[in-house]
Order: sequence, then structure tokens, then C-alpha cells
Amino acid sequence: MNERTSVAPLESDLPDWVLAVRAAEGDEDSFAVLVRRHSRPLLTLAYYTLGNAQDAEEAVQDAFVSAWRRLPDYQHRAQFPTWMYRITVNRCLTMRRSRRPTVPLDATTESAMDCAWNSPARAAEQDAAATALTRALDGLDADQRVCWILRELQGLSYEEIAQVTHTSEPTVRGRLFRARRLLKEAMAPWR
Repeated sequence: MNERTSVAPLESDLPDWVLAVRAAEGDEDSFAVLVRRHSRPLLTLAYYTLGNAQDAEEAVQDAFVSAWRRLPDYQHRAQFPTWMYRITVNRCLTMRRSRRPTVPLDATTESAMDCAWNSPARAAEQDAAATALTRALDGLDADQRVCWILRELQGLSYEEIAQVTHTSEPTVRGRLFRARRLLKEAMAPWR
């Protein structure tokens, strides 16, 4: 007898939309794959929007909880990552409106600390530049900051950013133009 056995693909190999459908039906393992797959870029977005790691983690966790609850209503009009960006952006903006950071972000990139070729003077300069960028980003309005982060740090297209922010592409382009101009002025001493 010739029996055919089908081997199910690993969940991690499935496209987002399949995992989202399964998760909407209550499959926690499929949702866990989506969380693992998309946590890092969402944390980056939240970190640069909110200014600290603790708030960023809270925002992303809240976004995934919200997504889990809303998955049965998710209609796949936008790709899953775009949908998650929108939920995360909304959560971050709500958090920013409700509280301001109590301490300034003194961000030091781990690579700057780990590289042996960095001198203390170079590390101090990088710290100061990172602090200046953080202040410059904080000086942008929330819409400009979100567009800049999604474009420059996350690499989303103008169309994707428009979907995430529920605006038009020309609006996204305008926000990015203003954000880049303001950041260029603020960072001029660091060129």
C-alpha cells in the first residue's frame, strides 16, 4: 500500500495572514509566532516614540494584548505588520499624552560600548550625539516623529506609512520633509 503522508509546514514558515487566521480561531501558538516575528521592529518604533525601554515594552505588550482581542475582527485589509504598527502607534501616542518621561534618555548604543577601538572621548561624543538626537526627536510633533521612525528606522514605504497613520501619501511626505528639516537643523553641530 502506498500511503501518502502530508507534513504540515512549521508554523514559523507560514505567512502572517495564515497565522493571523489561526490565532483568530484561538490558536495561541500561531499568535506566539506572530509576536516573536514582529516584536523587535515594534519595540524599536515604541522606543523611539516614547523615549525609554520600559515604556516601549509596556506599549508593545499592550498592543499585542489588544491585537489578540481584536483578531476575530481583523479583516486583512492591511498586512498584519501594518495593522500591528497602527495599534502600537496608537498605544504610544496615548501613553505620550498621558505622561511625560521623568528622566531624559541618555542612550548609548551597545555597539559603542562593546567595540574595543572606541576611546573614552569617542564614547562620550557618541553619547552626546545620541542625547542630541533624542532631544531633537522629542522636539518633533508626534505625527512627524512617528512618520520619521517608520521611514528611517523601520524602512516602511510612504504607502505603508500612510496606511499605518491613516493619512495620505502626500501628508506622509510633508511630515517627513518637515521632520527631516528640523532634525537636520538640530543635528547641524554634529556633522
